[in-house]
Amino acid sequence: MLEFLQTQLETGPLPTPLAIGVRLVAAMVLGGIVVFVYSRTRAPEDVVGSFKTTLVLLAILIAMVTQVIGDNVARAFSLVGALSIVRFRTVVRDTQDTAYVIFAVVVGMAAGAGDPWVAGIGIVVVAFAAYLMRPPVLIPPPEQPAGLIRPCSLKLRVRSSQDVNGIVVPVLDQYIEGRRLKSMGTVSDGSAIEISYEGHLTADDAAEALVHVLNEMDGVESVQLQRRKTKGD
Repeated sequence: MLEFLQTQLETGPLPTPLAIGVRLVAAMVLGGIVVFVYSRTRAPEDVVGSFKTTLVLLAILIAMVTQVIGDNVARAFSLVGALSIVRFRTVVRDTQDTAYVIFAVVVGMAAGAGDPWVAGIGIVVVAFAAYLMRPPVLIPPPEQPAGLIRPCSLKLRVRSSQDVNGIVVPVLDQYIEGRRLKSMGTVSDGSAIEISYEGHLTADDAAEALVHVLNEMDGVESVQLQRRKTKGD
């Protein structure tokens, strides 16, 4: 069985339809392993179902592209020009998600190029590194009752002309304790600023009140509040 797979995955000038099918199936399986590593090394609230599907499809598509290009340099430049027309406006929430996108791309490329050892050894090493550096689960402070303070993440989109520290921070101080800035960047061609925070809600009913207050503020375009799971959930 292993000899058959090795034969079908070997590179050649004109791969047979059977070899192409085996490589694409191998890319799908390897992409599934990437998703498994992603699901096991990310915090539960950061795992996105559509992103997992994207990783598997990306591995298969890259395997297809690799076989289409082969050793033809002119074809490679033609595909780069064709694919550059496609523009993606979805912002990756975390830089670690970008690493998993590259992970799926490399795995798919290895499967399409007929080099399963690179994909297999790479998966083992990357999975081990991701497991060692997985983020800790947020736990409510021990001096506070677990029912009163809940870990949360908050994403805001504010017009760039507004003073974020002047209009947003005072409100956050009332409803979120232990707040820390997670990310900040411009969106909509620089007309707005997207900010992400992490912290703990001061009370169970603070979530609704915080969202309502922020929505009523001038300059705040969107609010997204998400409660994060704890070990007790």
